[in-house]
Amino acid sequence: MYYAIISEDVANSLSLRQSARPAHLARLEALNAQQRLLLAGPHPASDTAGAEPAFTGSLVVAEFESLHAAQQWADADPYVAAGVYAKVTIKPFKQVLP
Repeated sequence: MYYAIISEDVANSLSLRQSARPAHLARLEALNAQQRLLLAGPHPASDTAGAEPAFTGSLVVAEFESLHAAQQWADADPYVAAGVYAKVTIKPFKQVLP
């Protein structure tokens, strides 16, 4: 089953994100190589082109064997260890389209 991992950043998270980004991306690339990753990406703080990069959170939708497995994976995210996220919510996700 797919699970949505919805994360909310702490204020001024950019420097924390940058330091943990390579390890964070490596874990996502591993999910993708296992064909378990549906989508992943950050929530920009602004949709204004040319604005200084800032983020309010992230979304990962991936396949896990259970909610518990998704929670364990999310808890081990380098962004969690780096203090990027203030809150992480995990919910079952059903893909309808495409």
